[in-house]
Amino acid sequence: MAEHFLISCEHGGNRLPRRYRPIFRGLEPLLQTHRGFDAGALGMARDLAKALSAPLFVATTSRLLIDLNRSVGHPRLYSEATQYAPLELRREILERYYLNYRNRVEACIAGALARGGRVIHIASHSFTPVLDGRIRNADIGLLYDPDRAAELELCRRWQASLKAHAPELQIRRNYPYAGRSDGFTAYLRRQFPNEAYLGIELEINQKHVFEGSRHWRALRRIVIESLRQPGSAGLFLQQAVEQVEVARGE
Repeated sequence: MAEHFLISCEHGGNRLPRRYRPIFRGLEPLLQTHRGFDAGALGMARDLAKALSAPLFVATTSRLLIDLNRSVGHPRLYSEATQYAPLELRREILERYYLNYRNRVEACIAGALARGGRVIHIASHSFTPVLDGRIRNADIGLLYDPDRAAELELCRRWQASLKAHAPELQIRRNYPYAGRSDGFTAYLRRQFPNEAYLGIELEINQKHVFEGSRHWRALRRIVIESLRQPGSAGLFLQQAVEQVEVARGE
């Protein structure tokens, strides 16, 4: 079965369109924090897309405008700046940034599936090293739905490959968030069948991003090379999925 890879980055920047800057007056410092964007996620997404020859979808507007990784109706879809904006303005933001982005990704997946095969979607994210006074105990997290056997097997293999390439790193599955919690991949799993769509969120600890450009480039190379085991990214991921199919007798 043919594999179609797709890379996305929902929190790639902290850009704030001029039209909406007045409602952020006094909250501008938040744009530079982990609340404003996922530091390093855009660079990782670009590297993945290049290595996998995959389509790339990125958003560089701040998640404080509207969070593209939340469902409509989620209490944190809008931030403290935008949740009290007039309804008409919130609808404008929803249509112009949220729906425009998510509909394009969903249409790309549907188009790839119509050509046959399956889509492996890797969403690039990063997380702050400390949240609410608690240290996040991981270097890299792989988020997936454990009830979807192909996602489970893919992340199990990717974790093992990452550990082989960098034994000093702590690689955890479904950490620092649960893979089934509200998010874009969770939404897409409801739109496409198990055998057609695999949605994985790659979470990297931002301490590696801030440790320096040389270190950060090296870590991105490790992530890429771990996907090339045992010879190419496509082969690595394809074998993970095929092992599930053999187990099922398909």
